[in-house]
Amino acid sequence: MSQDNDFDLFQQMMGDVKPIDQDTAEHKKVHQVTDAQLAKREAAIWLTEDDPEYLSIDHAEMLKPDDFIEFKRDGVQDGVYRKLRLGKYPIQARLDLHRKTLKEACDEVVKFLKQCIEMDIRTVVIVHGRGERSNPPALMKSFVASWLQQIREVQCVHSAQRFHGGSGAVYVLLRKSAEKKMETRERHQKRLG
Repeated sequence: MSQDNDFDLFQQMMGDVKPIDQDTAEHKKVHQVTDAQLAKREAAIWLTEDDPEYLSIDHAEMLKPDDFIEFKRDGVQDGVYRKLRLGKYPIQARLDLHRKTLKEACDEVVKFLKQCIEMDIRTVVIVHGRGERSNPPALMKSFVASWLQQIREVQCVHSAQRFHGGSGAVYVLLRKSAEKKMETRERHQKRLG
């Protein structure tokens, strides 16, 4: 009897309800900015002000020792990225982070990249190691991958070829200086004109 009462009550409550025309609903996913994304945005601003403190040594997306690191900013030509990935650019500088703490490595990466930019060096290798014996595994590798994506001057990154360190190192292509951009334009103008 209680079921009949429940049904009658339900019918009474639904009496004014009109059926909808569609049987599907459009669900729009609202993009919410995560704390990690906000931190990355803030970090990109701080590098230009000579402050390595913005790079987090507290959190990074953890990679596995054999994972490849791949990152390319919008605007980088596919041919340029392919050439970097294949190790075809001459390596102009190298940084080895073995036996460094995260804090030391963070400071070294920022200092190294700043020096490279000042000296118009564009293609570098950073050796972070695979981290098979670190706890957690690939700790340094994971943080280096995270830091490089936060630095505006870094145009693209890819794990190195075996002869340059394999998955224990990354190629980094830095942004061209204004002078180098002008030289490239002039070279192309001469060729075309």
